[in-house]
Amino acid sequence: MSELQDCRKAFVNALEILARNDPRIVTLSNDSISSASLSHFAEVFPGRAFNVGIAEQNMVGMASGMANGGKIPFVAAAACFLTGRALEQIKTDVAYTGTNVKLCGVSPGLAYGPLGGTHHSIEDIAWLRAIANMTIIVPADSLETEQAVQAAANFVGPVYLRISRMGVPVVHNADYRFEIGKAVRLRDGNDVTLVACGTLVPRALEAAVLLESDGIQARVINMATVKPIDREAIIAAAVETGGIVTAEEHTIYGGFGSAIAEVVVTTHPVPMRILGIPGVFAPTGSTEFLFNYFGLTPQGIHDAAFELVKSRGLQ
Repeated sequence: MSELQDCRKAFVNALEILARNDPRIVTLSNDSISSASLSHFAEVFPGRAFNVGIAEQNMVGMASGMANGGKIPFVAAAACFLTGRALEQIKTDVAYTGTNVKLCGVSPGLAYGPLGGTHHSIEDIAWLRAIANMTIIVPADSLETEQAVQAAANFVGPVYLRISRMGVPVVHNADYRFEIGKAVRLRDGNDVTLVACGTLVPRALEAAVLLESDGIQARVINMATVKPIDREAIIAAAVETGGIVTAEEHTIYGGFGSAIAEVVVTTHPVPMRILGIPGVFAPTGSTEFLFNYFGLTPQGIHDAAFELVKSRGLQ
């Protein structure tokens, strides 16, 4: 795979290109311009970058007002604070009214590992997935992040973008084109399907290589849009491979794996394994330590898939 890249850079690069061509693009942040990689944007567009301070609820309310005034606001803030502190405003000021606000949860999941449970954002997908009118996108690499930002700007309505802080390799070909609501198959296989989003996609690809050495051909799907989810891709995986393993940098309750399970159980039930944070507060430690701690590794995904295939009598 390619060298690791910071999706925040891809996020702001795409945003600056959009802003040059569309004066409606503005940004808001909660005293986190630097960590959201918006410093250069603020220099280039000083009248269109708003730092509201540590006031997330006000920030989302302001963004809603700007959207109603014809702007396209991108609200960039640490995912844990954007979704945790401003959830009521996201629900009532943005989703309930269908306001054209783009919420950008930066450094989600376990990215702030050493800062502990207060800074881990492992519930955001579950919270926002339960809110009507909310589109949720979790890009897997820098290429997909750039295209997801563009897609969000063109989409009329609320969008939540989960922008990874953790360096990830590029997993898509140069001709890849992201489309809201459409999954992409990165690897073919008919024995089991590995479905992942965000930082777990390259790890799922590595797990498929490990499984191949065991004689297991694993299909790998990048499901970047969590809502609306690609039901057709999920049903095809269930029908054609007979088992699904999901992997996410999020709690296993109410998140990405749950969204896929809801489709599977109501259309074509097959055995599943849902990998993520198992309903606990994560301990304090580096991001990589926490991924290893919870088995969110190529080997961990391999083991879950191998056990699933074995339980079906295929090994």
